[in-house]
Amino acid sequence: MKAMRFSWIGLILAPLFVPVIFGATMLTLGEGDVLPASLAVLVVGCIVSYGSTILLFLPCLFLLSLEQQMTGFKVCLLGLALGAVEFVSLTLIAWGSRSPDLPIKNYFVYLRLWAADPVTALLPLAGLTTAGLYWWLGKQRTAPSVPVQ
Repeated sequence: MKAMRFSWIGLILAPLFVPVIFGATMLTLGEGDVLPASLAVLVVGCIVSYGSTILLFLPCLFLLSLEQQMTGFKVCLLGLALGAVEFVSLTLIAWGSRSPDLPIKNYFVYLRLWAADPVTALLPLAGLTTAGLYWWLGKQRTAPSVPVQ
């Protein structure tokens, strides 16, 4: 069984999709001068997206592809799970860097409060979208070519 092939096009384009969508949504729905905030969201989103793709998704995908045949469903499931891991790690960072006068001392209470926000459901969905797009772009590149007659 061969490991899943690496795709440069997938690595470049897949992590860029979700931050561009977030930035464009903020740009179109915001009021006033939202261009600096939209660009900040785009930059931070790209840092998180490319970092998690390179440091989490690709190594996990490679290791899983050594053991079993990877399908689009398995890759998307991996992206969904890693998006949830990303949510937990970002809340841990936010909880650790909170101000000393914040009354929440327990991380799990802080995690529960963050999980109640509907926007946090977007992180696992962003992982799912990025993984699915990486799979689709990699599949397009490795599709069998039809000879020209």
